Amino acid sequence: MLTESLPMSHNCAVDGVEKIPCRVFCHASDASRAIAGQIAALIRGRAGEGRTCVLGLATGSTPTGVYDELVRMHREEGLSFQNVVTFNLDEYFPIRPEELQSYVRFMREHLFDHVDIKPENAHVPDGTVSGESVADYCRRYEEMIEDAGGIDLQLLGIGRTGHIGFNEPGSGRSSRTRLITLDRVTRRDAASDFFGEENVPARAITMGVGTILAARQLVLMAWGEGKASIIAQAVEGEISTHVAASFLQEHPNAQIVMDEAAAEHLTRRREPWALGPVDWDDTMIRKAVIWLAKKLDKPLLKLTSEDYNEEGLQDLLANCGPVDSLNLRVFRHLQGTITGWPAGKPDHAKQPGDRSQPGDHIFPKRVLIFSPHPDDDVISMGGTLIRLVDQGHELHVAYQTSGNIAVFDDDAIRFSEFVGEFNRRFGVDPERTAQLEAHVDEFLKQKSPGQVDSEEVQFIKGVIRRTEARAATRCCGVPAERLHFMDMPFYETGRVRKKPLGEEDIRITVDLLREIRPHQVYAAGDLSDPHGTHRTCLAAVLRACKEVENDDWFEDCQVWLYRGAWQEWGPHQIEVAVPLSPQELLRKRVAIFKHESQKDRALFPGPDPREFWQRAEDRNHGTAQLYDKLGLAEYEGIEGFVRWKGEML
Repeated sequence: MLTESLPMSHNCAVDGVEKIPCRVFCHASDASRAIAGQIAALIRGRAGEGRTCVLGLATGSTPTGVYDELVRMHREEGLSFQNVVTFNLDEYFPIRPEELQSYVRFMREHLFDHVDIKPENAHVPDGTVSGESVADYCRRYEEMIEDAGGIDLQLLGIGRTGHIGFNEPGSGRSSRTRLITLDRVTRRDAASDFFGEENVPARAITMGVGTILAARQLVLMAWGEGKASIIAQAVEGEISTHVAASFLQEHPNAQIVMDEAAAEHLTRRREPWALGPVDWDDTMIRKAVIWLAKKLDKPLLKLTSEDYNEEGLQDLLANCGPVDSLNLRVFRHLQGTITGWPAGKPDHAKQPGDRSQPGDHIFPKRVLIFSPHPDDDVISMGGTLIRLVDQGHELHVAYQTSGNIAVFDDDAIRFSEFVGEFNRRFGVDPERTAQLEAHVDEFLKQKSPGQVDSEEVQFIKGVIRRTEARAATRCCGVPAERLHFMDMPFYETGRVRKKPLGEEDIRITVDLLREIRPHQVYAAGDLSDPHGTHRTCLAAVLRACKEVENDDWFEDCQVWLYRGAWQEWGPHQIEVAVPLSPQELLRKRVAIFKHESQKDRALFPGPDPREFWQRAEDRNHGTAQLYDKLGLAEYEGIEGFVRWKGEML
């Protein structure tokens, strides 16, 4: 049936390079809706024929957008799951179904409890079977799939090791459902869900590669820059047991659906000119010329005609040359991005020939920085923040979430003891003080891994993050009255998994924008955040900006996107590059150090073992060194920004 496959775009497969059909969407939300539409068409088609639809399902943050859309279609469009049978890919072992990290619980919360699927038709591997009977159970799981008629469509995510399901490196093509030991990288990636790598189960039950390949259709999803490298290996590399996802190359009806960030390392995105003619717009020209300079380790202005021709850029040179003009065009663009005045200059500092920018007539400006967590402001753009304050602008920082789940229990105990000592010294409600100390001590001693904190403990952890944010911005010169703690409701679950972005989140953001009426807004455009909070916070800011775009003050407002601790903008993307001196980088480091609960060892470090200040400095040094190698001025560090142009996630 035609309706059983995603429509292929004209660039869906690149012959000879991409060995799995790929479809790239601007945003993960668009891709999720397309996949949900495919699944809905399959369900309805099977129902119309009086047949069962058998779906293989995945867990994790990647498919949640698909499940959200399926739930919406059930509620608003009458999509029924009465004829649907599901089999999930995997489950941790051992684990009880009611535990927070259980995939049984995940599926109930994200899909099963919100649609009309029959409970007996929803299958998730059982993490409670005994070790002696797990092999027999896995054989029965295979038999249940076979008895249901086989899987019609299997949803897949991909791990950093290239695993599909929990088929770690070394999993063979013929492997079936079994108990497997998890790779160290996989356990580290799951650490945030379990509040520490030491709490992650060492094993899991997973469908095998052979089980997955037996499905009639395979749809693998990937979002964000963090998946770009492994996607390129799976799609363009050789089939290997080291990258289980590469076995999809052998499937007759497999496809990979991704957002632009996850596609960035594919040849079609990394070097599209190697595949055929391209549209040489300004961005593509910059990307190609900078790519050439980096590949040859040459400054931009030293590139020659021979360099372009020998590296496959003859078409660029022929259409946009001569070579000196082409080199100078890109050089001048990069040179023009560098500014020590990120919010514009006062009249007395302006020089003849200064490039005019929108809003240059306003000085000083009201500047609003949105920080997803209480430390992203100084980690991601601390140098620019310091520069803006020093230059006299009215700077506000809005902390979108409390960040309370990212605090160790020991810190909560320490702070409750501090409150107790203080209250006893000054005779403040001794009975209530004793009750609080006893509750915190008893609760945290008996707390199981991953258990949601009590309201009192959550509050204490939130206060810890607030006081650290105040200390960090205080040393940057930001008055306390210009800090705004939004505590957006979507975050306040006490768990790593959050609620969907809601209207109350948008209203809070809109109200703050209208209160401050900023001339500049900075928001985190880092979609590689492994926990998804940055993506949700950015969506809130952009939706709020759309809502206020007709306000009179917004005409003079610019929205800039910064990157977080995981990724930096590419040099061809950067529109404003703020150079940092050694002293400014040191001040930035001091501000980051004020976040003591995240120092030395953060509770949720993500896949990068470095401390946040090290990631930030290495990123700033790296951007500066790249500008230097391209032939521009040498700086100690650079923070890059891209202007929001009105597109939505």
